[in-house]
Amino acid sequence: MSTVTAALATQRALAESAALRLLRAQNAPAIAALLKEHLGGPDKRVAAPVLFENMDADLDDLRDRGFELPLTARGYCAEWVRAGFLVRRAAEEAREETYELSDGALTAIRFLEQVTAPRTVVTESRLATILRQLHELAVETDPDATSRLAALTEQRARLDEQIARVSAGEIAILPDERAAERAGDILGIAAELPADFARVRAELEELNRALRERLIQEPEARGTVLDEVFRGMDHLADSEAGRSFNGFYALILDSEQASQVDGDVAALLQRDFTAALTRPQVRQLRRLIPSLQDQSTEIHDVMTSFTRSLRRFVQSHEFQEDRQLNASVREAMGTMLTLADRLSPLTRLDRTLDLTSVPLTSIAALRLHNPADSETQADVTTAVPDAVDIADIRALARESDIDMAELRRNVSEVVSEIGAATIGDVLDRRPATQGLASVVGLLILAEEHASALGSSETVRWVSRSGATQLGTVPHHLFKEPIA
Repeated sequence: MSTVTAALATQRALAESAALRLLRAQNAPAIAALLKEHLGGPDKRVAAPVLFENMDADLDDLRDRGFELPLTARGYCAEWVRAGFLVRRAAEEAREETYELSDGALTAIRFLEQVTAPRTVVTESRLATILRQLHELAVETDPDATSRLAALTEQRARLDEQIARVSAGEIAILPDERAAERAGDILGIAAELPADFARVRAELEELNRALRERLIQEPEARGTVLDEVFRGMDHLADSEAGRSFNGFYALILDSEQASQVDGDVAALLQRDFTAALTRPQVRQLRRLIPSLQDQSTEIHDVMTSFTRSLRRFVQSHEFQEDRQLNASVREAMGTMLTLADRLSPLTRLDRTLDLTSVPLTSIAALRLHNPADSETQADVTTAVPDAVDIADIRALARESDIDMAELRRNVSEVVSEIGAATIGDVLDRRPATQGLASVVGLLILAEEHASALGSSETVRWVSRSGATQLGTVPHHLFKEPIA
């Protein structure tokens, strides 16, 4: 490749790669940290409302640290979808949208992790892996039966030697530091697989879109495309993404292979060297096979769904309607180009368009009504009770049937007990059986038989509904029992 070709290829990659766009973004550190925190963990697909709520809290913290982040989580997610950092899908099991990382975002985050926490040494296990795979490739591609037989004989001799040593009690255990190093290399390779899965899914989606475009835009190729569609899974399986995935899928679903890996993982977690691994590494090791099975099953379901949708697209004749619409749009665009030289874009035409009144918007843009938003936020204040107007009391007394005999008896008993008593003292020792009416009756008796002190006091009684009531009344003092 010449220098010019390499430069042009790099220029195209800079313009098209979502990973490089993320690394060049103005707030790349904040974007990468938010995407990794909320979508880079075990929950790789998150519902839009949950993601917005969690991200808004982190955005506030980042702004406090000096990052310029003027948008809300909803605004940034929409922006990142357009930039290719996020993939927005409609959840099949719920009436809401979900977000997940694109393959470009996964690649960029993985690159930043390697930069911020670089490998300090060239590990022996990585070199051993390279040499072993190189040797296996050389042997398995050798057409000479003699050399293949010699390689297998040599391998059997090494195995026989190892069996003899173990039988004699000579067991060589890998040191803990080298075992932890090798486990880290294995997990590092496994960490690259999510980006591969995302890339395979993106390629399958692009292939599905291209097939639909061919059905709509290329009438002359209709027979060829229909043959490919009705071949079902064969078309997607024959693609580069399909071939690479099917080999992986067959291996990961092999029950014997999966059982062996589960046993190996369970045995490794009992080894002492796992104490040197971090908690996320241990969790990743424990979930290695289930996680790969879940992701590969999802890709397989996507392939099946695309094929079935293509079949329905053709059998229901939807493609004919789309083809007719596409032809009408092309015809209108051709007419527009023809008239562009003769008519100004501002020319008023003698045409009326009946536009729909239904707004088209994203489900994630809808906001639920929160009754708490309309609640008052004012502080609760204590109201000072007003003084009782004696004229109002007299009017109320005339309208009420107050048990005056009971009140006279209460006053006399309390005065006999404590010597002198106020209205409050009487109510404290003899509850108001008639509620406010009893208070009114005591005020009437106070005007007739008690001495006014020229001040006021606060009295307490229980209403007929059971609520405790407070009131301010003139201060009177009963000095003698009432006859």
